[in-house]
Amino acid sequence: MGIGAASLTQWMSGEALGAIGGGDPPNTGPHFAPRARRVIFLCMAGGPSHLETFDPKPKLQELDGRPMPESFTRGLPIAQLQGKPLNCLGSRADFRRHGESGQWISDHLPHIASCADDIAIINSMVTEQINHDPAHTFMNTGTIVPGRPSMGSWVNYGLGSANQNLPGFVVLTSVGGRNPQPIAARQWSSGFLPSRLQGVEFQGRGEAVHYVRNPPGITTDCQSHLVDAIRDLDRLRHEQVLDPEIESRIVQHELAFRMQTSVPELMDLSEESPETLEMYGAVPGDGSFASNCLHARRLAERGVRFIHLYHRGWDHHGGLKQYMDVCCSHCDRPTAALIKDLKQRGMLEDTLVIWGGEFGRTPMSQGGGADPGRDHHIKGFSMFMAGAGVKGGVTHGATDELGYHAVSDVVHVRDLHATMLHLLGLDHQRLSVRYQGLDTRLTGVEPARIVTELLA
Repeated sequence: MGIGAASLTQWMSGEALGAIGGGDPPNTGPHFAPRARRVIFLCMAGGPSHLETFDPKPKLQELDGRPMPESFTRGLPIAQLQGKPLNCLGSRADFRRHGESGQWISDHLPHIASCADDIAIINSMVTEQINHDPAHTFMNTGTIVPGRPSMGSWVNYGLGSANQNLPGFVVLTSVGGRNPQPIAARQWSSGFLPSRLQGVEFQGRGEAVHYVRNPPGITTDCQSHLVDAIRDLDRLRHEQVLDPEIESRIVQHELAFRMQTSVPELMDLSEESPETLEMYGAVPGDGSFASNCLHARRLAERGVRFIHLYHRGWDHHGGLKQYMDVCCSHCDRPTAALIKDLKQRGMLEDTLVIWGGEFGRTPMSQGGGADPGRDHHIKGFSMFMAGAGVKGGVTHGATDELGYHAVSDVVHVRDLHATMLHLLGLDHQRLSVRYQGLDTRLTGVEPARIVTELLA
């Protein structure tokens, strides 16, 4: 225990904290030269339709309003349309080719279309969970088993934080659209990894982080003495029980103290130029996806390793055309602005940007009236990647003629995780932790492959 205490004292020194990223495990690091230093994951929570964004289907247009051929759907899971008449629903958007690469992108996304040569579109994504919460859990952790670490926590475990004054994993959420599904904080949990690796949610309105600022009447010196006293008590307790969570508690208390200075400066957009605010469509303090995208760039500049943005509102069971217009008005322009801003600052070359939802939408209509919707769909949907090590201007994979099944170059969620980790210099098979007798990893025990076709 004496050796452990001496080690902890050295580990708590400022020099050691800077070296290992504010207390992340010191025995981790890239397995090979990384292409990406950080990830910005733009989650369109609710599941955007690939048929209104990146995957045009002329045959589906031809069959609009007619019964869906049973051969496509027989015996397959459907969320809310199970046992109901299944009629084809053609796309409610026009598609055009964009950029020198000629990528097909719908008119709902004119700003993202202007980045066509910088993005790699995946039209053959598949996942395993057909309802929102378990689908988010699967996308975030690679499993629906409760208590597993999120991908942001795995990345921080593997690489550590690059800024000891900010968390290595930050989450921001925004709302706008139809039926905004709740996002539980366990979606950014660290699971069985040290709790210091969990995501920290920043608020777009009011106090950026709850309970970090000093209460009225408490000075910085007073707070510093309190943090020091708690740290000393935690060290004594650690000498007795050698609980690694006590180490996390020590690190997190000191990080919270440093965040009292770093976070207000980070979240203050007043230093951004009017041209930048206009490019994103951001209004400081409004909590919008546009402001969150600008915050994401600022977090990336400051060394935050994993930045996860959720926009809640893409659950389009009805009013598809209406709410696609709404959601795209919130998310299209700032997404493109983020890519362009990173590129002009020379940061896109080492920042991996990922855009997509937890699943897609069915080729069949749901609801009646002039503007029906689409149900949940897991057998084929679209996402895109851009930035560090990604080949821009390519479309990978395809669904069948009606957009139901991914039929070529299929990309499973585990493949997405493996590819993301590869770009960060991490071997998904070696990034593991022994838990309950198993070598547990983000990509699980099922086969996962790096999608090399997407790599520059």
